[in-house]
Amino acid sequence: MTKYLQNPNGLSIAYNYLPGNDPAILFLPGFFSHMQGTKALWLEQRCRERGQAFIRFDYRGHGESGGSFEEATITDWLDDTLLVLDRIANGPVILVGSSMGGWISILAALARPEIVTGVVGIAAAPDFTQMQIEEKLSESHKEELLKNGLFQQRSDYWDTPLTITRKLIENGKHHGLLHRKSINLDIPVCLIHGKMDPDIPWETSLTLQQIIGEDHCDVILLPDGEHRLSREEDLVLIDRAVSNMTARSVDQPG
Repeated sequence: MTKYLQNPNGLSIAYNYLPGNDPAILFLPGFFSHMQGTKALWLEQRCRERGQAFIRFDYRGHGESGGSFEEATITDWLDDTLLVLDRIANGPVILVGSSMGGWISILAALARPEIVTGVVGIAAAPDFTQMQIEEKLSESHKEELLKNGLFQQRSDYWDTPLTITRKLIENGKHHGLLHRKSINLDIPVCLIHGKMDPDIPWETSLTLQQIIGEDHCDVILLPDGEHRLSREEDLVLIDRAVSNMTARSVDQPG
């Protein structure tokens, strides 16, 4: 059953909470995706079967949450994630982030080291507002962005064009990860990426691994995997990664 949190701006943030054992799994959707997606519902069912707590939610401007997509930024969607972590999670949490959710998962783990015990990134897309949007703008979109502060972008993933704003692109630069020399995460991280991903190069996960450190970060590359990673074999692999990280979290002292 969908419930709602009120953020400090009075916007409603929609979420579903399945009670169960710790560590809870918090699923973070991708850009303009939502908590009713294949991966979120699959993982919820798997957690239900093993009695593990599970949380899924919609960022503002996404799915069932309030607010305008066009007015939101990475900062806003990170704040929504932290709100859910602070208000709904009752103990240790493993973050599972898809695409943009993988980026926000790492940012949230850095912001809440006392509660986040692991991160699983699925085709994680750090810095995509710069690398996949700004750096690939056509001349016409550059002109629109300069003149109007926004442009319309089409994609095979969305039924209608999305409005991309200059504010979103500029804000994303404040949260960049790939330019950092290191990311101080003292928790296990697992990055799953398809080598046939047409949107986020699989090398992105290897770069993240180097920045986080190979002693904390594992990378699983799927030779025929694409961006969504929603085939049955992909879902089984994702759940296995979540289960393994759950076991590691439970085995940690203290």
